[in-house]
Amino acid sequence: MNKYRTHNCSELKQTHAGETVSLSGWLHRKRDHGNLLFIDLRDHYGLTQCVVENNNKFFSILEKLRSESVLTIIGKVVKREKGTENFELPTGEIEVDVQSIKILSEAKDLPMPVFGEQDYPEDIRLKYRFLDLRREEMHKNIILRSKVVSFIRSEMLKLGFLEYQTPILTSSSPEGARDFLVPSRLNPGKFYALPQAPQQFKQLIMVSGFDKYFQIAPCFRDEDARADRSPGEFYQLDIEMSFVEQEDIFKVLEILMVNLFQKFSSKKVLNNKFPRIPYNEAMLKYGTDKPDLRNPLLINDITNIFTRDDVKFDIFKKLVKSGSIVRCIVTKKTKDKPRSFFDNIDKWSKEQGASGLAYFTLEKNEKISAKGPVGKFFSEDSLKEIMKITKAEVGDSLFLACGKINEIEKILSISRDKIAKDLNLINEDQFAFCWIVDYPMFELDEQTKKIKFSHNPFSMPQGEIEKLDFKDPLKIKAYQYDIVCNGVELSSGAIRNHVPELMYKLFSIAGYDKKKVEEKFSGMLNALSYGAPPHGGIAPGLDRIVMLLANEKNIREITLFPMNQNAQDLMMKAPSEVEPKQLKELSIKTDIKKD
Repeated sequence: MNKYRTHNCSELKQTHAGETVSLSGWLHRKRDHGNLLFIDLRDHYGLTQCVVENNNKFFSILEKLRSESVLTIIGKVVKREKGTENFELPTGEIEVDVQSIKILSEAKDLPMPVFGEQDYPEDIRLKYRFLDLRREEMHKNIILRSKVVSFIRSEMLKLGFLEYQTPILTSSSPEGARDFLVPSRLNPGKFYALPQAPQQFKQLIMVSGFDKYFQIAPCFRDEDARADRSPGEFYQLDIEMSFVEQEDIFKVLEILMVNLFQKFSSKKVLNNKFPRIPYNEAMLKYGTDKPDLRNPLLINDITNIFTRDDVKFDIFKKLVKSGSIVRCIVTKKTKDKPRSFFDNIDKWSKEQGASGLAYFTLEKNEKISAKGPVGKFFSEDSLKEIMKITKAEVGDSLFLACGKINEIEKILSISRDKIAKDLNLINEDQFAFCWIVDYPMFELDEQTKKIKFSHNPFSMPQGEIEKLDFKDPLKIKAYQYDIVCNGVELSSGAIRNHVPELMYKLFSIAGYDKKKVEEKFSGMLNALSYGAPPHGGIAPGLDRIVMLLANEKNIREITLFPMNQNAQDLMMKAPSEVEPKQLKELSIKTDIKKD
């Protein structure tokens, strides 16, 4: 190839035996057998074992050389002796007899190992990310990410989309997360914002007469870190289409996701056409709008049971009278589980901040009865009604929770996942996608008691505009939808509101007067007033897609140079202070007095 290598470290086979080759890479690992020194040389492509005899003049040099030093090795390819092959490596049937070496770059003592999969503190890993990325699993994840991006681009072009780039410096938006602000030198006292998403721009592309847009878009949100969310920046597959309905968006995404997940994973995609689950149904059955459909357990509402005279469970009955609800999870054929199983679930729920989970198991001797701490409070007739509502059978068990709806949804959602894992009900070799649809347009802010947008404020409400009941806005549903896979929300999307008068009305319900709306969205409103097509889109998170495909639990495992939990880049030492001169140019002072 060139002066550094004739082959890479995954290429050499038995057919190359007898050839003199040159390889370059990192000294991955050494094994000193006294008279022989075995070296694993690693590059981007793989590993090759090299052998140095003790009479070789380079033996002592390599013996002292630290791991991760970079070198060029020239040597002869030889077949390994029978029984010494490593069939897990592409080069496992050969080795290179070292004739000469050249040290290209010598490594210092390592702050963390590169060989193996040692669990090192995250701050160390992020500070020395260039070393962390040399590890095999990390290296594979980043390569996977690159291939996924390339595949997505190819598939989107096949589907008739064109890629366009939208601005990075834009205006601040009042909705969503906190903006990252960029001061303007030429406009003192004013600021750009880095885009939380290209939302307005991609709509403007549709208004401009383009039909199908996509972009692998960088997005910036000043948010707290989570396992599935970076604290600073992330990437999404941004999509927008003109003259479409909700189902048109779904069709595109289903084709893309099925092809993508079948291409890069051996796991089974359960359905080519993803189930559509209304939001209210999702909250009832799963306690969340991000359900894991691999989990067969469902939640049922049995509040009315506690209005019966033959139910003596007074604690729940009193709570129901004061406005609480009761919901339950049925576990099939768990009558033989020890009491410790049920008690541990109850104990765990209390550790999550709940008041606990009541439970009983359905039995039948002469009549149907309930076994468990609260079983005695239920008559046979009330148990039969519970069985009818929940489709529970004799031998099944029920976990019950009582409280305000938000509390119950939260605890039963995570309890559903906990119980399923304890019972080994989740098939880890599956991808279960679904759509959550029919989101409410508005919701009530629990703290301020004011009405606010539940999702995207630019969404189109469902139904004929003339017949919408603006006096009861909490009943208005929107053409908003989420795509979910294995309990992970990949994206939100919507059919957009392209009617300016309707937009003013909806924003007024959320507390924005016309002046405020025009101030914040003048570009959008102006464009919509010159003829806007019906349009809609979605923006699946690239990082979360790769995380699922790589079978990782933390988004930082599939990101080249992520920040830590405090939104700090420990490797590049960002954010950092800047020179006073720079601040002066930007008309900024940092000596703000604390209250």
